[in-house]
Amino acid sequence: MASRTAPPFRADHVGSLLRPASLKEARARRERGEITPEDLRSLEDAAIERLIAQQAATGLRSATDGEFRRAMWHFDFLEKLEGVESFRSDHGIAFRGGMETAPKGLRVTGKIRFDGHPMLDHFRFLREHAAPGVTPKMTIPSPSVLHFRGGRQAIDPAIYPDMEEFYHDLAQAYRGAVQAFAEAGCRYLQLDEVNLAYLCDAEQRQRLAERGDDPDRLPAIYARMINTAIADRPADMTITMHLCRGNFRSSWIAQGGYEPVAEILFQQIGVNGYFMEFDTERAGGFEPLRLVPKNKQVVLGLVTSKSGALESAEELERRIHSAARHVDLDQLCLSPQCGFASTEEGNVLSEEEQWAKLRRIVEVAERVWGA
Repeated sequence: MASRTAPPFRADHVGSLLRPASLKEARARRERGEITPEDLRSLEDAAIERLIAQQAATGLRSATDGEFRRAMWHFDFLEKLEGVESFRSDHGIAFRGGMETAPKGLRVTGKIRFDGHPMLDHFRFLREHAAPGVTPKMTIPSPSVLHFRGGRQAIDPAIYPDMEEFYHDLAQAYRGAVQAFAEAGCRYLQLDEVNLAYLCDAEQRQRLAERGDDPDRLPAIYARMINTAIADRPADMTITMHLCRGNFRSSWIAQGGYEPVAEILFQQIGVNGYFMEFDTERAGGFEPLRLVPKNKQVVLGLVTSKSGALESAEELERRIHSAARHVDLDQLCLSPQCGFASTEEGNVLSEEEQWAKLRRIVEVAERVWGA
């Protein structure tokens, strides 16, 4: 089996990594006004340089900045789009087990546009410090996230009386973002698209219907926005999509197999590959992979980021070959099911357990594909 020289790689990871205690403390000190933004940036730079080196030493062929400069995987990007603002909400995002994120929300208060973004500099730093032979990877939330969280209620009707205009402007803003990252040298971009996975959950679909959305129409709307966003990418730019069912301090939100969205997901959305949660029964079986076209890759998220228990190499190999009953083995890769720290709090495991899991992924990829 041939190794892969282009992303996604046989052994890969979703993006976010556990923040060191020193960086968490630095961010807390900045919140209290004890250090300057420049002080924090310097500390982040040093931590990310160490992180990039550690990813290369682990044997990974892609590198992210671990999302070390973010508080949350999605808000930090979306609130910097023109026309979007963050606010302190009455409550956070509710997860199973009584977990809840910080009380923060987003709302649309103006026409949505892309006019530059701080994360372009975040990517440039990553690119400049990536080890030779390692591909820098940037992660941003999918455009659907801005709609799914708040729906119509979070969008000023005086600005967007017609939701179709909102979807159009959001897609065009993302089109500008993708082009800007491409111009900055990004050739591996990931859209974190959790909402298509949420639309496989009966409870989530009911909540959407109760607030006035049609869950049967949303997959096609989201697909259209994504396709518009990535339409002008360079031929040598890989764009992947990550799907999961919630990830906050080792908790989750949704459940249900991919079958309800599989046809749109695989055959109508023009990304190059998919990072797919498959670490528990909540994600269903591998059967939907039968719809994956021959020119696309699937990165199997078989290794959980939610606990420190290390998966056995033999069990991972068994599950990879089980998935290969539905899609060619050469189209498969291996990763964790999600990031290790979708928010700065991080999941409930140690940094050493995190790195052990990434080493296990590299080990298994070498055994299965010779990667």
